Amino acid sequence: MKKNFVVWWKRNGWARWFGIGLSVVLVYGWALQGLEINLDLLRDSWPNIIDFLVRLWPPNWEILDVAVKALIETVQMSIWGTTIGAIISLPIAICSAHNLAPKWLQWIANFLQNAVRSVPSIVLGLIFVAATGLGAPAGTLAVGIYTVGYLGKFYQEAIEAVEPRSLEALRVSGASWLQVAQYGILPQVVPLSLGYTLYMFEYNIRAASVLGVVGAGGIGFELVNYIRAFEYNKATTMMLVLLVVVTVIDGVSSKLRQRLERL
Repeated sequence: MKKNFVVWWKRNGWARWFGIGLSVVLVYGWALQGLEINLDLLRDSWPNIIDFLVRLWPPNWEILDVAVKALIETVQMSIWGTTIGAIISLPIAICSAHNLAPKWLQWIANFLQNAVRSVPSIVLGLIFVAATGLGAPAGTLAVGIYTVGYLGKFYQEAIEAVEPRSLEALRVSGASWLQVAQYGILPQVVPLSLGYTLYMFEYNIRAASVLGVVGAGGIGFELVNYIRAFEYNKATTMMLVLLVVVTVIDGVSSKLRQRLERL
């Protein structure tokens, strides 16, 4: 009976798609039920949302110099944080790749990556603020550790996507582990990994801004202070400056990633 059902299931593609569609509907229905959305509350909240948006305009350009200075600090935090994270991520990725490391080492490295990813960036910011005090050093360290959880996984995926036949050919020819990594893995992994690193740097600009909420420096710190003081026009200036810089960095980063992909 079970065998007949399996054969029928494989032959009837529509049944598989129907089952997948039904599963998706059930999952989204379950998730929507858990949200407990109050439509009446959403409808009545529109005046408050509009009132808040009106208070944000027009921006106060008198603090433009403060915004630029804070933004420069945010970019500096992101540069160092991404670099620190990339350096730490590389050995962790090597240890977690199934085509390079033994099972026990993979388990430890993957557990470490998952542990870092499970800690929100805000919590990391609080930890390092407690350790180093308010300011950019705490934000830089928080961004660096936060980066490890993601770049480590990205690097691991890049290493595991390496063409296995090229590695096997090197091993058969008598190449050492170091030579296999140097001539078989690095040429294939470096362009993709650099692209991932650029993407993470771009993302860390935003992450560093959020860390300002807990006093970890950068433009986020100034932004939160203005919002808490109900100086919404100044907060708008901060957000607009951040928007311009993030847009420019996104465009430059995309162009660089495209060139790396063609290498």
